[in-house]
Amino acid sequence: MVNMSEVSHQRIKTNGIWMHIAEQGTGPLVLLLHGFPEIWYSWRHQIGYLAKHGYHVVAPDMRGYGDTDSPLSPSSYSLLHLVGDLIDLLDHFGQQQEPGRAERSFARYDYLTVMKKFLLYNKTDYLVAPPGMELIDYLETPAKLAPWITEEDLQVYAEKFEESGFTGALNYFRTLESYWELMGPWRGKRISVPAKFIVGDKDIGYDALGTGEYVKGDVFKSLVPNLEVVILDGHHFIQQEKPQEVSHEILSFISKFSTE
Repeated sequence: MVNMSEVSHQRIKTNGIWMHIAEQGTGPLVLLLHGFPEIWYSWRHQIGYLAKHGYHVVAPDMRGYGDTDSPLSPSSYSLLHLVGDLIDLLDHFGQQQEPGRAERSFARYDYLTVMKKFLLYNKTDYLVAPPGMELIDYLETPAKLAPWITEEDLQVYAEKFEESGFTGALNYFRTLESYWELMGPWRGKRISVPAKFIVGDKDIGYDALGTGEYVKGDVFKSLVPNLEVVILDGHHFIQQEKPQEVSHEILSFISKFSTE
């Protein structure tokens, strides 16, 4: 006998429609898709079985079936629509930094400590927390300040973020994955305007993932042909750590285009 009381139901906005899903369990996601003439209930024997073996099982009513929306036009049922529905569904369950999660972890610390953890981070490896640990917990609180920033400087940041919170700033990172799709039409296009790229040689990730080689390599310069690369001795917040050098580099760049 299949126990349907353990199966939960919800409707999720996906690819412009509301999709009904049945789900049970926790763990790696397993997506079960029905055919014609069926609904999610066709998987009733498998849902509980897989859930009991450590999986998060999701069985949707496909577009046009059951409690999922049924667009009127036959043209709305193409393979591309089907794939779009499922990709959005996977994205819904696959997000790593859901809204509120980072804010809740940050709230365990006072604002000044959060500023110290981020602004004074000086490692060059890729910034990622180990599995099961929040990033803010992974970051160390330095015992002393860097010479380029004062306690008063940090307090300015802390007070302003205490007023605004972190959500708006974190939303930039939450939408990063959409950049590839949004910028798709310009992929491979050259940036013809003059540009200057200033980076610290100890910046976060500069030596990781081949970033340093890319910055100094031919591909970057081929995409931005009027490019000048300046690599300074410093870290991520280079405009604060090396203010005079960065100011000079900016001035030397913009002065080339000044008009009397």
